Amino acid sequence: MGSLFKIFMSPFLVFSIVLGYFSVLILISFLTSKNSDSQTFFTANRQSPWYLVAFGMVGASLSGVTFISIPGEVGSSQFSYFQIVLGYLLGYLVIGAVLIPLYYRLNLVSIYGYLEQRFGFWSYKTGAFFFLISRVIGASFRLFLVAGVLQLAFFDAFEIPFWFTVMVAIGLIWVYTFRGGIKTIVWTDTLQTFFMLLSVVVSIHLIGEELGMSLGQLIDTVEESQYSRIFFWDETGNHFMKQFFSGVFIAIVMTGLDQDMMQKNLTCRNLKEAQKNMFWFTIILVLVNVLFLFLGALLFIYAQQKGVAIPASTDDLYPVLALQHFNIVAAIVFLLGITAAAYSSADSALTALTTSFCVDFLGFSHGSQPDDRKTRILVHFGFSVLLFLVILIFRALNDASVISSLFRAAGYTYGPLLGLFTFGMFNRLSIKDKWVPLVCLVCPLISYILNINSKDWWGYEFGFEILILNGLLTFIGLWLIRDKAAVTNT
Repeated sequence: MGSLFKIFMSPFLVFSIVLGYFSVLILISFLTSKNSDSQTFFTANRQSPWYLVAFGMVGASLSGVTFISIPGEVGSSQFSYFQIVLGYLLGYLVIGAVLIPLYYRLNLVSIYGYLEQRFGFWSYKTGAFFFLISRVIGASFRLFLVAGVLQLAFFDAFEIPFWFTVMVAIGLIWVYTFRGGIKTIVWTDTLQTFFMLLSVVVSIHLIGEELGMSLGQLIDTVEESQYSRIFFWDETGNHFMKQFFSGVFIAIVMTGLDQDMMQKNLTCRNLKEAQKNMFWFTIILVLVNVLFLFLGALLFIYAQQKGVAIPASTDDLYPVLALQHFNIVAAIVFLLGITAAAYSSADSALTALTTSFCVDFLGFSHGSQPDDRKTRILVHFGFSVLLFLVILIFRALNDASVISSLFRAAGYTYGPLLGLFTFGMFNRLSIKDKWVPLVCLVCPLISYILNINSKDWWGYEFGFEILILNGLLTFIGLWLIRDKAAVTNT
């Protein structure tokens, strides 16, 4: 096995696999971007098959970090993550029943256009700005982690510097998205979701063979193990109510209020198909998360029975087993899976950033002129460069805790979006629009201060529910700056 592993892990072969993978994505881009224009890039001319959107969104909703973190987390928190997934069900119901009909009724390209119609200029720009900040940091963080793994594991052997690895990685994304945009993403995300799921299924199958168990026996083993507990009712960070309602609001803000995810929904032919897409996406995503949790339990069981030491960081368990203990086929499929997981979220993020900036800040509209194509390509290139620079800054910081803190801080930007949309949809009050940027800056800051001090102040430790508090503070802030003399009909 050792010699085979060394042969497989030769940098040239790994490079060939990754190159072949991206060649397929570029071919898909070529086929989907013929006769494309700005509306193809932004909305896919609203002709996307709903079933492709539904399947591809699964890959976009996960990332390279999630791909290895969900299985790794099973070792410390069992199946408690499924409590969050149950919350997703209610959150996606709200998106399908409330938000998607709103976006289609207003015929939006950027979902933040709703804020302009409801409140005014400053609310609109504030919402779009917070999305840009969160997506730039989030996409850079995910690409940074995956690029770091690939650099250490493979590309150092070529003596290729990290900056060049990142430049090539982002350059490849730019090449297969700059023409077709969201139309291309719908198809490439479908392929990348397939590779992610293939990696998990192959890993489960291999573990079954190695342990001499059928699928039924694997299920029984996991069910009887210490890892299969789902519901937690004690006073811990995994308490069901905290996890469930966190899942509800995470789904609403990180899918329903996120241009990246909603842009795919808005490419469907009509509202009915978009809602059908959301329904099936929800079902598939729940099943996929169950699959990841099941794999996580099997990884720990396999390691225990084979005497493999559990890494200090459990996130490393899946990569270690896939690349150093499983066979060559599993290692290849894992490499394709982790690459697909990383780039299915990064490529759609780059497209959404370009769309939001062009529509929300440059004023592109449904009637965009052909000349706008050059501007759009320039913006697309500009965001590619920005992601490249942010990743290099992360590298220069060389402090995992600082970088993780920046990533978590980006999550605070979703609180103001939650407050803005909730306030706009659940009452008819107008607000003093010019004060919105201040409210949306102060409330995340207050939330952050409460989050880091709450355990010392009153013994309560926030988890994902800090998002709910952030949105509530924003809602209260907007109510305080309401315009008592005006009521909107929007």
